[in-house]
Amino acid sequence: MKLVRAYSGLLLTVSIVIGLDQWTKWLVRENIPFAGFWLPEGLEWLLPYARIVHWYNTGAAFGMFQGFGWIFTLLAFSVAAMIIYYYSRTDPSDWWLRLAMGLQMAGALGNVIDRLTLDWKVTDFISIGDFPVFNVADSSITIGVIILLFGVWWKESREKKAANETASALDTIQTMETDDRPN
Repeated sequence: MKLVRAYSGLLLTVSIVIGLDQWTKWLVRENIPFAGFWLPEGLEWLLPYARIVHWYNTGAAFGMFQGFGWIFTLLAFSVAAMIIYYYSRTDPSDWWLRLAMGLQMAGALGNVIDRLTLDWKVTDFISIGDFPVFNVADSSITIGVIILLFGVWWKESREKKAANETASALDTIQTMETDDRPN
């Protein structure tokens, strides 16, 4: 029971993101021919800026390193194993760190599912301007990294502020002790 409680947040985050990722990819594969695109009726004016497309990627997020899907599969399993190991060792009050780990693990595993079931390809479908086509899993990894970076910055800022306040309080105490000494 303790183990389930320790990993419940991770399992929930990973399940929701992978479910959404796989469902959206399935919708695209079932409803849009390869290299085709879709926009809701009446929003055709968005076509140069945003569209849903059916595309495959054999590399990493955002189309980088094409043809190295097997390396990213091994890397994803390694990242997932490290997250499983460290997740229960993080302080539950560091919710942002736990959320970041869950999003990164979900994104990595969401794309691994595609690689293992689609001949080392990943279904991508979100196309915005000239940016490489991506998917929910890629977004999850990116958002997880942003949360991690922001959270580390925020925590370090708070710790630095607390250390400065402690040092200032010690200086005040020392000054008061010096002022109280007889001449």
